[in-house]
Amino acid sequence: MTDGRPGTRMLLDVAAYAVARLLLVAVLTGVVYAVGTLVAGEFPLVVAMLFALVVALPLGIWVFAPLRRRATASMAVFDERRRTDRDQLRARLRGDDSPSG
Repeated sequence: MTDGRPGTRMLLDVAAYAVARLLLVAVLTGVVYAVGTLVAGEFPLVVAMLFALVVALPLGIWVFAPLRRRATASMAVFDERRRTDRDQLRARLRGDDSPSG
Protein backbone atom coordinates (compact mmCIF):
# COMPACT_ATOMS: atom_id res chain seq x y z
CA MET A 1 0.00 0.00 0.00
CA THR A 2 1.08 3.53 -0.59
CA ASP A 3 1.54 5.72 2.45
CA GLY A 4 1.05 9.01 0.61
CA ARG A 5 -2.47 8.50 -0.78
CA PRO A 6 -4.53 5.95 1.15
CA GLY A 7 -7.71 7.35 -0.45
CA THR A 8 -6.49 6.48 -3.93
CA ARG A 9 -5.51 2.99 -2.81
CA MET A 10 -8.91 2.52 -1.18
CA LEU A 11 -10.74 3.61 -4.34
CA LEU A 12 -8.69 1.24 -6.48
CA ASP A 13 -9.26 -1.71 -4.14
CA VAL A 14 -12.99 -1.08 -3.83
CA ALA A 15 -13.31 -0.57 -7.59
CA ALA A 16 -11.42 -3.81 -8.28
CA TYR A 17 -13.74 -5.71 -5.95
CA ALA A 18 -16.86 -4.15 -7.49
CA VAL A 19 -15.69 -4.83 -11.06
CA ALA A 20 -14.85 -8.43 -10.15
CA ARG A 21 -18.34 -8.92 -8.71
CA LEU A 22 -19.97 -7.39 -11.81
CA LEU A 23 -17.88 -9.57 -14.12
CA LEU A 24 -18.94 -12.63 -12.13
CA VAL A 25 -22.59 -11.70 -12.68
CA ALA A 26 -21.93 -11.17 -16.40
CA VAL A 27 -20.17 -14.52 -16.78
CA LEU A 28 -22.85 -16.35 -14.83
CA THR A 29 -25.54 -14.64 -16.92
CA GLY A 30 -23.86 -15.93 -20.07
CA VAL A 31 -23.59 -19.44 -18.67
CA VAL A 32 -27.20 -19.53 -17.46
CA TYR A 33 -28.45 -18.07 -20.73
CA ALA A 34 -26.45 -20.58 -22.81
CA VAL A 35 -27.61 -23.56 -20.74
CA GLY A 36 -31.18 -22.29 -20.72
CA THR A 37 -31.14 -21.81 -24.48
CA LEU A 38 -29.74 -25.31 -25.01
CA VAL A 39 -32.32 -26.90 -22.72
CA ALA A 40 -35.44 -24.85 -23.42
CA GLY A 41 -34.79 -23.46 -26.88
CA GLU A 42 -35.64 -19.82 -26.19
CA PHE A 43 -34.70 -18.46 -22.77
CA PRO A 44 -35.40 -14.95 -21.45
CA LEU A 45 -32.26 -12.93 -20.79
CA VAL A 46 -33.84 -11.16 -17.80
CA VAL A 47 -34.45 -14.50 -16.09
CA ALA A 48 -30.84 -15.50 -16.75
CA MET A 49 -29.62 -12.20 -15.27
CA LEU A 50 -31.77 -12.52 -12.16
CA PHE A 51 -30.72 -16.11 -11.58
CA ALA A 52 -27.06 -15.18 -12.10
CA LEU A 53 -27.41 -12.31 -9.64
CA VAL A 54 -28.88 -14.60 -6.97
CA VAL A 55 -26.09 -17.13 -7.48
CA ALA A 56 -23.35 -14.49 -7.70
CA LEU A 57 -24.17 -12.82 -4.38
CA PRO A 58 -22.92 -15.61 -2.09
CA LEU A 59 -20.45 -16.98 -4.63
CA GLY A 60 -18.71 -13.60 -5.00
CA ILE A 61 -18.20 -13.29 -1.27
CA TRP A 62 -16.46 -16.65 -1.22
CA VAL A 63 -14.54 -16.42 -4.50
CA PHE A 64 -13.34 -12.85 -4.08
CA ALA A 65 -12.50 -13.03 -0.36
CA PRO A 66 -8.91 -11.79 -0.88
CA LEU A 67 -10.14 -8.75 -2.83
CA ARG A 68 -12.77 -8.05 -0.19
CA ARG A 69 -10.21 -8.27 2.62
CA ARG A 70 -7.84 -5.96 0.74
CA ALA A 71 -10.63 -3.41 0.15
CA THR A 72 -11.67 -3.59 3.80
CA ALA A 73 -8.07 -3.11 4.95
CA SER A 74 -7.69 -0.10 2.63
CA MET A 75 -10.85 1.43 4.04
CA ALA A 76 -9.55 0.90 7.58
CA VAL A 77 -6.24 2.61 6.74
CA PHE A 78 -8.08 5.51 5.11
CA ASP A 79 -10.42 5.84 8.08
CA GLU A 80 -7.54 5.77 10.57
CA ARG A 81 -5.68 8.45 8.59
CA ARG A 82 -8.84 10.60 8.48
CA ARG A 83 -9.41 10.12 12.22
CA THR A 84 -5.80 11.08 13.00
CA ASP A 85 -6.00 14.18 10.81
CA ARG A 86 -9.28 15.22 12.45
CA ASP A 87 -7.80 14.77 15.94
CA GLN A 88 -4.75 16.84 14.99
CA LEU A 89 -6.96 19.59 13.60
CA ARG A 90 -9.08 19.65 16.75
CA ALA A 91 -5.92 19.82 18.88
CA ARG A 92 -4.61 22.76 16.86
CA LEU A 93 -7.95 24.53 17.15
CA ARG A 94 -7.81 24.05 20.94
CA GLY A 95 -4.25 25.38 20.94
CA ASP A 96 -2.65 22.08 21.99
CA ASP A 97 0.60 20.82 20.55
CA SER A 98 -0.56 17.18 20.44
CA PRO A 99 -3.96 15.59 19.86
CA SER A 100 -3.85 13.69 23.18
CA GLY A 101 -5.04 16.04 25.89
